[in-house]
Amino acid sequence: MSVHRTLLTILAMSLAGAFGAAAQETPAAPPVVVDAARGLPEWDKVYAVFTHPRCASCHVEDNRPRWSGAHYGGTRVHGFNVQGGSDGSGFGNPGLRCNTCHFESNSSVLHGPPGVVGWHLAPPEMVWWEKSSAEICAQIKDPARNGGRTLAEIAVHVRDDELVGWGWAPGPGREPAPGSAEATYEALTRWSESGAPCPSG
Repeated sequence: MSVHRTLLTILAMSLAGAFGAAAQETPAAPPVVVDAARGLPEWDKVYAVFTHPRCASCHVEDNRPRWSGAHYGGTRVHGFNVQGGSDGSGFGNPGLRCNTCHFESNSSVLHGPPGVVGWHLAPPEMVWWEKSSAEICAQIKDPARNGGRTLAEIAVHVRDDELVGWGWAPGPGREPAPGSAEATYEALTRWSESGAPCPSG
């Protein structure tokens, strides 16, 4: 019996030593180097997209999308008392869901209802409307406020999501967001690779 205990003790000590050695051999993650001179100009490109009416009009704090842009002659709260939905879905209230008017493609009529699959408001934690560059930058980097995404996943989301892509193809009479989905993906990637610097205020 004592022989078994001795063997088990030796085995346990050997395993503990092996795990400890493995832990010591694991290299520490390199520190993140922030290159503001390279990263901030890339962030400025992203901010120009995120605050453009094609994007920011549905990233609102009060659950009410905006009609905004030069073609509207200013900014107005969306007509018909449209809201993102009391259930927090962003798809509208029962009886007046977004897809009541917003179909899977843009209307061909000038200023007709725009459309794409899954039309809805952004979650309330993703507010961009009338927010500063510093505020949006901090929000984008915060997984609690960006949908639980890494910066790489955010870049892919901007490039590949159909609803996001609508911002560059918004239908007749609407000014598209600046650049393109691919250009914004590249700017986000370069910003992230530069340490994702945020403006100071």
